[in-house]
Amino acid sequence: MNRPAGLNRTLLALAGLLLIAAGAIPAAIRFRWLPALGGDRPVVPGDALPPTWALYVTAAAGIVVALAGLRWLAAQLVRKPGSRTWRYEAGSGAGSTELATTAAVAPFAEELRGYPGVRTATASLTGTRDHPELFAVVSLEQDGDPAGIRDRIRNDGVPRLCQALDLDSLPTRVELRFTTTTGARVA
Repeated sequence: MNRPAGLNRTLLALAGLLLIAAGAIPAAIRFRWLPALGGDRPVVPGDALPPTWALYVTAAAGIVVALAGLRWLAAQLVRKPGSRTWRYEAGSGAGSTELATTAAVAPFAEELRGYPGVRTATASLTGTRDHPELFAVVSLEQDGDPAGIRDRIRNDGVPRLCQALDLDSLPTRVELRFTTTTGARVA
């Protein structure tokens, strides 16, 4: 469901290992566990400033790392799968119909919002017409019945969507979120 999760975990693990190593090296030098790097030796030879080009390269590398970090952070905010367009062929040159998956699930999400105990709902239909997947995020009110809502989605909402899209089955994942406040919904 979350394809970049493996890459994110790997990169975070590598960054963590680098930070651990960066912290362990000064400790190893201090306690003389690394005899090649004596505790009384200077970190860099001499006390002259590095060449100007080295400062520019360091600044550019820092900017690149910062921009890559911002890009990664922005990618974490967008967790919704991309929209697709399905094509229905009528056969023998009679024409075809294109259906955006966002338009296909809009009535389904609206139906979910009408269930008792549901505050908000969004849905995404991904994959091809031969291998579709439905993802729904449903926020429940404090007094909502999660089991009842889940059963209603499985027994009423998804079968109705399958019928509308002429699908035999539709693998579905539903994420239920709970709100901490009560109050009337704004329509």
